[in-house]
Amino acid sequence: MNPIAASALTLSLLAGEVQANETPRVTVTPNGSQPSAKGPADWFTGTVRVDAPFKGTDAARVSGATVTFEPGARTAWHTHPLGQTLIVTAGAGFVQEWGQPVRRIQPGDTVWIAPGAKHWHGAAATTAMTHIAIAEVLDGSVVEWMEQVGEAQYPRTE
Repeated sequence: MNPIAASALTLSLLAGEVQANETPRVTVTPNGSQPSAKGPADWFTGTVRVDAPFKGTDAARVSGATVTFEPGARTAWHTHPLGQTLIVTAGAGFVQEWGQPVRRIQPGDTVWIAPGAKHWHGAAATTAMTHIAIAEVLDGSVVEWMEQVGEAQYPRTE
C-alpha cells in the first residue's frame, strides 16, 4: 500500500474510533418497547390508546405519539400553545375547530392546527381512526384541556 493511502486509512480508522467513543446522538426506540397507555377519561370520550410516545431531548421542543381512537372515541376540546400536526394513518375520523364545521379526515391526510385554536379530533361513529400527533412544548406545556365534546356536537353520520 502506498504511503498516502496508508495515511488516509489510518486517519479514517482513527476517526471511526473517536466516533465510536462519543455519546450517541441518534436514538432508536424499538417498536413494542414502550407499553400502550389508555387515554385518560378527563381528556377523551370512549376508548383511546396512546402508543410510542416520543419527545425531544435537551433544547428540542417536539413531542408526540401514535393515538388510536375506537369508533365514536374523541378528544375533549383543547388547544396547543405552538399548534399541532396530525398525520392520519388508518381509519376515518373528524376534526373540528370551535365555531367551524366538522371536517372528515382519512389516511394520508395531514392536519395543521394553529397555535391556540380550540379544537377536537377523533374517530368516526362506526370506524376507528389512528393518527400520529405532533406538538411542541412551550414553557413546560404542550396542551390545555377543556370541556368534553357534547353528544350534540359529535356527528353520528359518516
